[in-house]
Amino acid sequence: MSRIKLLAGTAKAYCMSKSAITVTVKLFAAYQEAFKVSELVLEFPNSMPVKAVCDRLIAEHPELSQWRDITRFGINLIFVEPDTLLQDGDEVVLIPPVSGG
Repeated sequence: MSRIKLLAGTAKAYCMSKSAITVTVKLFAAYQEAFKVSELVLEFPNSMPVKAVCDRLIAEHPELSQWRDITRFGINLIFVEPDTLLQDGDEVVLIPPVSGG
């Protein structure tokens, strides 16, 4: 039984020491057009806000900067504020304004 506790403690320590998280980013509208894919898998440091996803995408495609202040964010199918912290395994969506029929 003590060995089980030791293994559980080791796993917990590993999870707590993990310094990076991986998120899946679903792209729509201008973001999808810029990257020419509908989804990206990105790694970020722990304790990063969802707005860091947008900042990273704009750093790679500066033409997207016009959408920075009007993009909405979702994590795991729920709209969130830009300062919401990311968790490992989150599915993130960036939703710029869209028009059309």
